[in-house]
Amino acid sequence: MKTNYIIALGIALICWNCKSPKQEQLPFYNTPDFTAVWHAEEVSHKLAPFQFQNQDNQRINEKDLLGKIHVANFFFTICPSLCPRLMESMQKVSQAFPNDSIVRIMSYSVMPNRDSVSVLKNYAITHKINKPKWNLLTGDKKAIYQLARKSYFADENLGVQRKENDFLHTENFILVDKQLRIRGIYNGTIPLDIEHLIEDIKVLKAEE
Repeated sequence: MKTNYIIALGIALICWNCKSPKQEQLPFYNTPDFTAVWHAEEVSHKLAPFQFQNQDNQRINEKDLLGKIHVANFFFTICPSLCPRLMESMQKVSQAFPNDSIVRIMSYSVMPNRDSVSVLKNYAITHKINKPKWNLLTGDKKAIYQLARKSYFADENLGVQRKENDFLHTENFILVDKQLRIRGIYNGTIPLDIEHLIEDIKVLKAEE
């Protein structure tokens, strides 16, 4: 009798868990040390206004990202080692949402003086980068670096801020929601992180 009771109790608990799935939620981030904030009303940080040109010589600004979920990274076209790995990882993200009108990718050049619109266009063709989902962006170097460090917290490491003139070279991917709030940071060289990023995008898509 006691054994039967334990079995019945176990089945009941399993069924209760099936009816009460865990509600997933992603945190928000206000600061470069990526301290998690769990309530939207506590969010004080959003991407600052910007305007750059993409590989099709179109002007892209923060308003184009309102109502979209986007992933940002930073690269340069002649990067010999890290950037090819990052762009391969970003291709996996792009391929996970092939016909999705909500998900966008923003890859900012950290060598914009060299990476002109035409250079980015050739790079996009060579690497089969899908436009309009994926924007390769160039523009004023100071503005790109400021956006990277002050808005995306792109190359911060446990809150250690870089100097303004330090070269920007980071493996971080940053996930941003429809209201331009940071919701996640991932190492673009780690396959498991990319899997988590794809799953977290799905979580954001399910948000109201």
